[in-house]
Amino acid sequence: MTTEGQAPLAPPARKRLFIRTWGCQMNVYDSARMADVLAPLGYAPAEAPEGADMVILNTCHIREKASEKLFSELGRLRELKKEKASSGEKLVLAVAGCVAQAEGAEITARAPWVDIVLGPQTYHKLPEMVARASRAAGAVIETDFPVEDKFDHLPEVAAPQGVTAFLTVQEGCDKFCSFCVVPYTRGAEYSRPAAAVLAEARRLVAAGAREIALLGQNVNAYHGEGPDGRAWGLGRLLREMADIPGLLRLRYTTSHPRDMDDDLIAAHAELPMLMPFLHLPVQSGSDRVLQAMNRGHGVAEFRRVVEKLRAARPDLALSSDFIVGHPGETAADFAATMALVREVEFPLAYSFKYSPRPGTPAAGAPHQVPEAEKDARLQALQALLREQQAGFNRSRVGMTMQVLISGPGRHPGQAAGRSPWLQPVHLPGDAAALLGREVPVTILAAHPNSLSGLLAASEGGHNAQPREEPAPA
Repeated sequence: MTTEGQAPLAPPARKRLFIRTWGCQMNVYDSARMADVLAPLGYAPAEAPEGADMVILNTCHIREKASEKLFSELGRLRELKKEKASSGEKLVLAVAGCVAQAEGAEITARAPWVDIVLGPQTYHKLPEMVARASRAAGAVIETDFPVEDKFDHLPEVAAPQGVTAFLTVQEGCDKFCSFCVVPYTRGAEYSRPAAAVLAEARRLVAAGAREIALLGQNVNAYHGEGPDGRAWGLGRLLREMADIPGLLRLRYTTSHPRDMDDDLIAAHAELPMLMPFLHLPVQSGSDRVLQAMNRGHGVAEFRRVVEKLRAARPDLALSSDFIVGHPGETAADFAATMALVREVEFPLAYSFKYSPRPGTPAAGAPHQVPEAEKDARLQALQALLREQQAGFNRSRVGMTMQVLISGPGRHPGQAAGRSPWLQPVHLPGDAAALLGREVPVTILAAHPNSLSGLLAASEGGHNAQPREEPAPA
């Protein structure tokens, strides 16, 4: 609104932002919120760094060789920054996330062309950092753990995430596993107030989300303050979310066996919209290794949790994380891991060779396992896990299941979605007409990483023919 004689306020100059994200879904969520924070400054998404005025590398310290990947990418971006400068353009380069938090000083020393270094708890300050970077001669570094809650400073208006949306409810970790940097890069456990989570969930649904996945480093350690002033556990939060009109599905990740309490397990029995697929990292099947990892639970406790979950929800499928070659792991310890995998069965799992993380207790521990032995163990474990995944996918053939359609498939006339067990499902159909709907699909074929089928007869699919879907890369 303007008064006579006043010129209208000009909108921010159009700029382009490219964010490259490594790591977990929490980093994906963080990247989306960084884009939201910068949108009022005029930044719109860019398809590639070459078309951007600002590039953010949102890093993860969990994966192997995280720092090497970062500096390799920074080397390529240095040349792009030079090219833009030669034509009078400016490229603002930022490094965010856990590697930034852990290695901020090294980043600016090895890559002085970086303009901004920020940790996971400070991205709400990005507009201020961009302004400071435009004036500063050196890099702007923000890697403190601020007293204020970053979520209180994020804009309520956010770009739609699509049919499936991610919502961070808990951050940080108090567990201090011997191999993990998260307590040092994300800080102590913190849970968002339940009212703030529910408000954001309603906004996501209003923007088109039909499935929400709650995120946290230890999401089932959630203990946010409820509107009644008492701490709510994750089970209570899920029950409240289940009442949001328009929301069809709920998931949560990543869980810790120590925090899987009876109330949360009961929620799996009570809430049909809580999907029957749970990521529950165990890391090893050896009590000796679990103790060395400082996991705080043994194999028997993990088994009891699994038994309770499957009693509550008999169709529940589990995924997990495994680390092979943790310092001191023997052949017998690894055999115990293989035995646990055969016993529990995991239709999906993530498995890694142990690699030292600077500053963690395991990095300097004696009895490091030779690389060749770690390689051999990882190959054996992954072969077993692939066999279990293939068997689980085959067991779905002939089943009619509800599939949430999230978009088009790879081919014309094809729709794609997710099964209750998180498998990609491809089927003939009008993706635009089916988008955001849960539809019954009869599964006709299983592939290594996906399923394909037909709309059930009740949805008009009795005359359609399935297209053979190649296995995703």
